[in-house]
Amino acid sequence: MANFKGHALPGTFFLLFGLWWSIKYPLRQMRRRERRRGDRENKSLTLLFDRIDLIEGALKILFAFAGIMAEQFVPDGPHAHLYNDDGWVKQMNWQHSTMYLFFGISGIVDVISASSLPIPVGLDRLSLSLALFVEGFLFYFHVHNRPPLDKHIHSLLLVAVFGGSASTMLEVFKRDNPVLEIFRCSVAILQGTWFYQIGFVLFPLSGPEWDLEAHENVMFITMCFCWHYAVAILIVGIIYAVVFWSSKWCIGRQMGDMELGLRKSTPSDPSSQKALLQESDEE
Repeated sequence: MANFKGHALPGTFFLLFGLWWSIKYPLRQMRRRERRRGDRENKSLTLLFDRIDLIEGALKILFAFAGIMAEQFVPDGPHAHLYNDDGWVKQMNWQHSTMYLFFGISGIVDVISASSLPIPVGLDRLSLSLALFVEGFLFYFHVHNRPPLDKHIHSLLLVAVFGGSASTMLEVFKRDNPVLEIFRCSVAILQGTWFYQIGFVLFPLSGPEWDLEAHENVMFITMCFCWHYAVAILIVGIIYAVVFWSSKWCIGRQMGDMELGLRKSTPSDPSSQKALLQESDEE
């Protein structure tokens, strides 16, 4: 992560998953409401949801593997060497690899949970919570003896990381809770955008470099973090509204097609016509 691309990789990981969760969980909430109302269940949608966790787990494993390979086998990476005659080898890269490792474990648990094996309910949320906790734990000891702005911008990331870990742990005991799911979506997007912000501050692509010692920059970055979360909340809210109204429109259209089909089938139903003829003969 000692460059912009190294921060963009995990940023993309969290941003994509945050956006996807913002779509998936509102859809599941709408589906649960339909079941409570006794509406007709869409079998194709049910099959899709049954496979979503499996796909997510596979993507987590893929992202984690790509992250570990990138950290280990870049030209100046440790190349799987932890210690040599000169001492520890690239401990920063090893810390990042450890972070990706636990997200890979979370992906493996997702895949197993989506199978027919007797896995305890909530184990997937527990593994994700632990992966987030390990990420925050590593980053907490990651920035000692660095300039104030560097330390502060990483410490702000811990707010999103530990917040996501705590809310995901609550989902182990309160599964399918809409508020906890939406909160996890928002902090995942926040993590994604903030990783990009760290990359822009520490490794600017253009323009002047940031003064890492200036207190004014620390104050601005703190305010910028709040703006990032406001944008994350706005994104989740917009996606939730779009999914909600799209689902309502689809459900209304399906019900309209059902009623139209019933109206068309009633006059041409042979049994109904026969009954009408018998009534007329009796009269």
